Amino acid sequence: MTTNGTATADIGAIAATTWPGCAPRLLRSGAEDGAGYVAAGGYRGLPDPDEFLDEVERSGLLGRGGAAFPLAVKLRSVRAAAARRGRDAVVVANGEEGEPASIKDRWLLRNRPHLVLDGLRLAAAAVAATRAYVYVSDPAAARSVESALAEINTEPLGAPSISVFTVDAGYVAGEETAAVRAINGGPAKPTDKPPRPYQQGVAQRPTLVSNVETLANLPYLQQHGAKAFRSAGTALSPGTFLATVTGGGRPPVLYELPHGIAVSQLLELHGIPLDQVRGTLMGGYFSGLLNREALDATLDHETLRAGGSGLGCGAMAVLTDDCPVAVAASVLAYFGRENAGQCGSCFNGTAAMAAVAEALRDGFATAEEVERLRRWAGVLPGRGACGTLDGATNVAASLLVRFPESVADHLADACATCRGGAFRAERPYAVEEVTA
Repeated sequence: MTTNGTATADIGAIAATTWPGCAPRLLRSGAEDGAGYVAAGGYRGLPDPDEFLDEVERSGLLGRGGAAFPLAVKLRSVRAAAARRGRDAVVVANGEEGEPASIKDRWLLRNRPHLVLDGLRLAAAAVAATRAYVYVSDPAAARSVESALAEINTEPLGAPSISVFTVDAGYVAGEETAAVRAINGGPAKPTDKPPRPYQQGVAQRPTLVSNVETLANLPYLQQHGAKAFRSAGTALSPGTFLATVTGGGRPPVLYELPHGIAVSQLLELHGIPLDQVRGTLMGGYFSGLLNREALDATLDHETLRAGGSGLGCGAMAVLTDDCPVAVAASVLAYFGRENAGQCGSCFNGTAAMAAVAEALRDGFATAEEVERLRRWAGVLPGRGACGTLDGATNVAASLLVRFPESVADHLADACATCRGGAFRAERPYAVEEVTA
C-alpha cells in the first residue's frame, strides 16, 4: 500500500491460492487448454434441463457478482419468460468486473476460459438459449476466451452461438442493464427498471446476465451434485467463493475460500498481524467500511448483512496504517468520477459527498458539512438507476458510524496519521491489468 500515490497491484504478479484443506473447485495452477479440460471431465453431455434446474436450486448457489441473488431463481425466471413470449433466450457471461479492487473474474477468464464456457453452455441449456455472449472489458480476458473458442468447437457439445463482446472498462459498465444496453448497440450505462433483462434484454429477448464466477460453479455442480457443492460453506451461503484481498502493506492475493471463514483467520493467513488492523473496506468499494469489529465477522452473506455490511463481489481491502477518513474520501471521489451521469441524484449526490469527505480529509470541513453528509447518506440510497449511489452512501454512512473518533480528529485538524501524508488514490486498492 502507498500513501500520496495510487494503491495498485499488477494482475500479472498476483498470487492465487486455495484455503488450506479445501479442495479447489475454481482455482488451478497452470494454463488451461481444451484437451486437458475435456480429459478432466469437462464439457460433459448436457443434463436434462428440468433435473439440472432442480439440482441448481438444491445447491443454493448464489450469484457471485455482488448481489448474491439465487441463480436458480434467475434461471427459472428467464426460462419462463422465454416460454411465455415464445422467443429464444439469450445468456450473457458478465466478466466486465468494473470493481477495481476485485480480480477474480479477470483471473478466471484469463486462466480458466473453458470452465467459464462450460458453465455458460450449461446455463444456456437450462434456459433454452440460442445465443450467448462473454461480456468483458479486459483485452487479455477477451483474447483468452477467443482462443478457447477457437481451440474447441463447443456447438457439438450443446453450446449456443457464443461470441465475445468487449467494452471500455468502467464501474457502471458491469451492471446487468448496462451490459444489455451495450450489446444492443448503446453505451455501457444502466437503464431504468423495469423491464429487467429476464423480461426484455438483448435483442428484446429474455436474457440471463450472470457473473462468470457464478457460471464457473455449474460444471462442478453437474459433475458432483448439490450435496457435494454444499459440503463447503454455510447453510445459507453454500460452496466456495473467490476473495481478492488487498491493502495492509501486503501484495494482493486471490483466495478460494469456503463461505464462513473468519476474517481474522484469513488475515492471519494473508500475513497481516491482527493488532495492526484498523478496519476493512468490504465488497470492493460497495459495502463500505468496517472497523476492528470486522475481526469478529465471518465471510458469508448472512453474517455480514446482519452486521450492516456485505460480502459483495468478495473483495476486501485491509486498513492498517491508513486513515479511514482518507480512504473514504478516495473511494467517494472515485464514485463521483465514475457515476454514469444519467441520474441527477447520483451525479450530484456522489459529487457532494466526495467534496465533504475530501474537505474533511484535508482539515477544512465544518461540523455542519459533516451533518449534511450524514443526512445525504440516509436519504439518497435507492434513488439511482444502479447501485453506484448506494455504494457511495454505504461508504459515507459507515465512516460516520464506525469511525467517529477519526471524523472528530479531522474536524479538529488533528489526525496524527494524515499529518504524515494522507492516503490518496485514484482507484483505491485497485489490482491493475498488465499493459503490453
